[in-house]
Amino acid sequence: MSTEHIRQQQLLQWINQSTDFECQQLELVSGDASFRRYFRFLSKGQWIIAVDAPPKVEDCGKFVDVAKAYQAAGLNVPKVYAYDLELGFYCQQDFGEEQFSQALNSKTCDLLYKNALACIPAIQTCRTTERGELPLYDHAFVQREVNIFTQWLLAEYLQLNLSSLQTAMLESSFAFITQVFLSQPMVGVHRDFHSRNLMLLADQSIGVIDFQDAVVGPLTYDGVSLLRDCYQRWPAEKVELWLQEWYQEYFSEYDFKEFKLWFDITGLQRHIKASGIFARLFLRDNKITYLYDIPNTLQYIVEVGREYKELHALANFVDTIVLPAVLAIQQNVRHGTQ
Repeated sequence: MSTEHIRQQQLLQWINQSTDFECQQLELVSGDASFRRYFRFLSKGQWIIAVDAPPKVEDCGKFVDVAKAYQAAGLNVPKVYAYDLELGFYCQQDFGEEQFSQALNSKTCDLLYKNALACIPAIQTCRTTERGELPLYDHAFVQREVNIFTQWLLAEYLQLNLSSLQTAMLESSFAFITQVFLSQPMVGVHRDFHSRNLMLLADQSIGVIDFQDAVVGPLTYDGVSLLRDCYQRWPAEKVELWLQEWYQEYFSEYDFKEFKLWFDITGLQRHIKASGIFARLFLRDNKITYLYDIPNTLQYIVEVGREYKELHALANFVDTIVLPAVLAIQQNVRHGTQ
């Protein structure tokens, strides 16, 4: 019997013995990019989400604490009904199946993005939970993340042997990105605020999920996570318009040129990290679907990098070396030659 099956049986037993719910059968809703797994079950006419978050690799206590803080700030987050931190199990409110990402189209996008972006100021007020201050997105944190790109995408996945000039270029580019990233006001940050982590509730309001990695970080982080989503791409003119409207409504005390710099560079840092994480998910965790999100993240690096002279070399490196290598491997995978 596999570890996952054993955990599922333990979760079922825990629900029936240690909570007020009754569960006959767990239906897998999804696994995600972490080690968490989500199940749905029916108890006394009510649908409930049960979560398996193995305590060696996941901190479900933080999820519970952040949920309380977000709820107090007026955000629509799932109610946590029961939990066991030692086992890594919890039961939460079922927000249904209408994902924000699935509702997006050319007719709905303007209103949906406006409503989602309106959630971010409330998130930004949440710098602490009952445990204390959320982790700080500091210099060491940023360095660990950009190194995921170098280790997992370049070295492990593409098996590139970088020259000393290429290594120096990456270090210089990352230093500029880190400096701009950390120059912003530091606020509460969801850290995974994108189209797959938002739900549309019955009244069409926005439901916020997957906030267990919340930190104190840059002002523009959640905004760029949503508007330059790894899984969605919109015309640059639309993104610029949404950004300007969001800025005017909530952040007009800052100079827009500087705000746009923060937004662009924070997005770059996120896409650098994400492309490395997607490679790691494939190589370490055998999650192949994330491979097909890598080209989109790299294309953002090329497009945004070309707008800043400090990042021209990085944009050219990704455009001429990294992206073609990624696409070549994907083509081989599709044709069964790897």
